[in-house]
Order: sequence, then C-alpha cells, then structure tokens
Amino acid sequence: MILKKDYLRYIFVVPVLICCFFFTSCVSTQKSVYFKNLPDTVIAPVKGNFEPVIQKNDVLQIIVSSMNPEDAIVFNTPSTASTGATGGTQVTGYLVSEQGFIEYPVLGHVKAAGLTKDQLTTYLRDELNNRKLMKDPVVSVRFLNYRVTVLGEVSRPGVFAINNERMSIMEALGVAGDITIYGKKDNVLLIRDVEGQRVIKRLNLNNDDILSSPYYYLQSNDVVYVEPTKARVANASGNRQTISIILSSISLFVIILDRLILN
Repeated sequence: MILKKDYLRYIFVVPVLICCFFFTSCVSTQKSVYFKNLPDTVIAPVKGNFEPVIQKNDVLQIIVSSMNPEDAIVFNTPSTASTGATGGTQVTGYLVSEQGFIEYPVLGHVKAAGLTKDQLTTYLRDELNNRKLMKDPVVSVRFLNYRVTVLGEVSRPGVFAINNERMSIMEALGVAGDITIYGKKDNVLLIRDVEGQRVIKRLNLNNDDILSSPYYYLQSNDVVYVEPTKARVANASGNRQTISIILSSISLFVIILDRLILN
C-alpha cells in the first residue's frame, strides 16, 4: 500500500514540477546579452562630428572674459532665468527661442539653434572682436539643460541630466539601471529632434555595429525606449496569472488526493 501511495504521488507531483520548470525557463538568453559573439578586437572611432547641436528651448551658459574684466561685465548678465533639470536647482542662462535665437547683450538677436557650441563660440568671439566691443575676448558656451530620457523596460526609467554633455547610449542605459530581462536589446528605439523633424531609429544592441554607429552618442533631449518582450506583454495581459491559477489548482488537487490516499 505504501508503494502505491508513493507511486500516485509521483504521478501528479512530477508533472507539476515539470510545468513549473517549463514556464520559468521561457526567457531565452540569446537576446539578453550585449554584443553577442564580439571577439577581442579594436573598434575604429565613430566617424563624424557628434558634438551636441543647440536646439530650441535649450538654456545656454555663456561666459565672456578679457584682459579688462570691466569690459566683460555687460556680457555676463544673462536676462533669462530657468529651472534646471538637476534637482530643481534654479539656473540662469540664455534661452533659445522657438525661432532659434538668443537675446545677447549689445549684439541683439543671435542665431543659436542648429549650431554647435564651438560654432556659436566662434561667432560671438568674432563679433565682439570685429565690432571692437572687446579686445581678444575668451568665450565659453555650455548647456545648462542637457538631458536624455530613458523609458520602457529598464530598471529606473526617467529623465537624466548630463553634466559632461557627451553620453553614449550604453552610458544612458547604465544610468537607468540597465535593460531588464524582459527588454528587447535588439530593438531599442531612439527618438531625436533634428531641425524641427522627429527622427526615429531602431538600434540592435546585440550587434557590435552599434559601436561605430552615428547614433552611438546621444544628443540633448534624445528619448531612448526599450521595447518589452512577448513574455512581458503576456505577463501584463494576464496570461502569467492564468498559468499560476492552473498550477495552483493542480497543486491543490495533488494535496487533496494525497490526503484521501492517506486516509
């Protein structure tokens, strides 16, 4: 009789264990790693100039200095106040208007959108020199609101302020806590505003081609979206809950059957 009881237990318990193992092993590891099969090698630098481009609604810090500090005072008093992206800190700078201009002392309307920091720096320095407003001025331009947004299947989605004004997509994902096991590394969506147009690019982080891609380095206001896998969608739609109910029912049935046999 004891052997019969044990036999009946195995008949129902073993299938339950197999089902549990099956459903918890559905996530494939093939698409969960970065740069799959990447050998020891040297990757050529990314071609092109990926210095951030100034966009509408950017806030710029522009500092001017010269041999005579008094000449620079009027150029170091920006008229625009803006709330920064770093913890709500109040920052002061030059706001780029919807038309792409900043209001700069003495020079008036200065076109900024579409230029890099170096291009705007060169323009301001030359104008101050050519108009004899300052002698040998030194101009420094930097972003006060450089940020990227990471959404989707990452551990910590959000908007992240960048201090060094240069961030790769891998660094952005690192700041966001990396892609979860339910995120598609081979179909990461990048959304970027370029001269009033929205550029959408899909990136495959399983492929080492991303290391030499023009989209490897992000620009201010870029949005990175990690798409969920089918397993995550199924889980969200209730399929996983249904599976749990089925397994619980089987377990309950086994317990009841076991009690009946013991009795």
